[in-house]
Amino acid sequence: MKTKDLIQHIATSTSMTKTHTEELLNATVAVMQKELLAGKSVQLQNFGTLEMTRKSARTVVHPKTKERTEIPEKMQLSFKVSNTIKEELKNL
Repeated sequence: MKTKDLIQHIATSTSMTKTHTEELLNATVAVMQKELLAGKSVQLQNFGTLEMTRKSARTVVHPKTKERTEIPEKMQLSFKVSNTIKEELKNL
């Protein structure tokens, strides 16, 4: 689903205009980004939790050349799905 499709679905289900829905969605995403970049987690009830995690530096080996390469430490976004969705997925 693309952003414009999400906006259309939300606008239809809430009787809001597409413009207002888009502004609301953009504001929501901006707040979520700000919180994640500040090191906080974002919990969406019945959906899941987003948080930034630190991935340690590591050494990888190229399988053909056996050349070793260092991959530096980095931050990455992780998502933990809620139990509600886990249960729904079991029933598929």
